[in-house]
Amino acid sequence: MPDHELPASVRVALWATAAFAGRADVATVAARALPDVDHVEGLIEPLAMWQSLGERAVLVALPRPGDLTGMPQGSAELRAEASEAAECVFIPGLGGALVPSLEEFGPEGDRGWSARWTLHQADPFPTHRVEALDLGQVELGLRTELATHTEALVAAGGAPFGAAADGRLAGLRSASQAQPWGLPTGLPGRAERLIALAATVLTLADAGLDPALESVDLATTSARSQTLRWLQAVASTALADATNTAVLHLAGWR
Repeated sequence: MPDHELPASVRVALWATAAFAGRADVATVAARALPDVDHVEGLIEPLAMWQSLGERAVLVALPRPGDLTGMPQGSAELRAEASEAAECVFIPGLGGALVPSLEEFGPEGDRGWSARWTLHQADPFPTHRVEALDLGQVELGLRTELATHTEALVAAGGAPFGAAADGRLAGLRSASQAQPWGLPTGLPGRAERLIALAATVLTLADAGLDPALESVDLATTSARSQTLRWLQAVASTALADATNTAVLHLAGWR
């Protein structure tokens, strides 16, 4: 995705829930949530169906291979596709999930992005897991892990981030100044701040795992990668927790 984008599913969860609450037309969710994606398919029809069936919230999960934290129960295909994409959205009431496939297309110098969403069956998800979240504790945990793992990265040596991270962070700053994260208005302040923090940490961790930054020293590369992957997982969980708390607020449940 473009460097300044939050995960597509984070934006879709928030904008779809806002639409379900009557704050936007569900037909505009793709344009509002994914303004930098040139072609979106498979998204609006399921959202409209879910809305017609009385669903009030669209939650997000940001799984990783071997870590399905926050995912609803579903088929092996759903788990595999969501893990590969590292994201999905789902409804808690009737059950159901959408997984995006994001691809670049077009000739060199005129590239665009497409997002194709695949609908999967999933079990209903108990919202009390989200209702019980304490964002203060989530934020404290993320900041503590960030401090600890920053020290571990310094100890490991090598180049943990590099020019790729600088470029992506510059994109994040530019986009957030022009239009803060492209999110619906009226989100709880703490949730919005935590979304921004977790997304920035996730961007840094993803950039630091670029194979081009591998060291000639295998031990250094291994230690740095292990630390970055743990930080990546912590940031993903915090981002999903903050987003889902904001979703329940938009839906009128918190």
